[in-house]
Amino acid sequence: MTHHGIPYRKSTANQSPAFLHDDDDHNNGHALPDGSSADSGVRERLEEIVHETLHLIGEDPNREGLIRTPHRVAKAWEFLTNGYQMDIEQVLNNAVFEERYDEMVVVKDIDFFSMCEHHMLPFFGKAHIAYIPNGKIVGLSKLPRIVDVFSRRLQVQERMTQQIAETIQKHLQPLGVAVVTEASHMCMMMRGVQKQNSATTASAMLGVFKNQVETRTEFMNLIASRLH
Repeated sequence: MTHHGIPYRKSTANQSPAFLHDDDDHNNGHALPDGSSADSGVRERLEEIVHETLHLIGEDPNREGLIRTPHRVAKAWEFLTNGYQMDIEQVLNNAVFEERYDEMVVVKDIDFFSMCEHHMLPFFGKAHIAYIPNGKIVGLSKLPRIVDVFSRRLQVQERMTQQIAETIQKHLQPLGVAVVTEASHMCMMMRGVQKQNSATTASAMLGVFKNQVETRTEFMNLIASRLH
């Protein structure tokens, strides 16, 4: 494929020294370690788009340092957006258990990375999740995985926070769910207002966390030391 006179040359292992390659550059299979699947046609089209973009911003996409950049960027985007391909039922993987426990369960400091849908720049931070069981609990590792499902896609922080809370509510049917996220947004740090030290906090409160001030306050006190 040719873009403005510069042909797109699909990179191969012999086009640049091995030490310049990412460790996983030679994995041409469809199954990725993170569980996403690489459609070769989609990846090739993404590579073509990145190649053209490099040319449009004034770079030489065929110079040594950039020759494999379209391939790497396509793989990176597959990973950064693989939340679209994740199925909640498979993520939970039967890890919801009957349990007569009715006190608050809190998981703090869940790291996440996402991509702002407005500028397609990263935002990243931590999520804090609480729920009060109503006869069911979930394996603790599943809560960070639910965060991954909704963070690995184009997002706004407010919607992501709400989606995490609503998903936990739907699948566990607890007495209540609380989710607080705090994030730094590169679209505010690198461009626009260029405020490098600002942080954005969003919350979603469902059930008793929304209706009972005491319950909400208990949760907020538990995570207060973690907030920016």
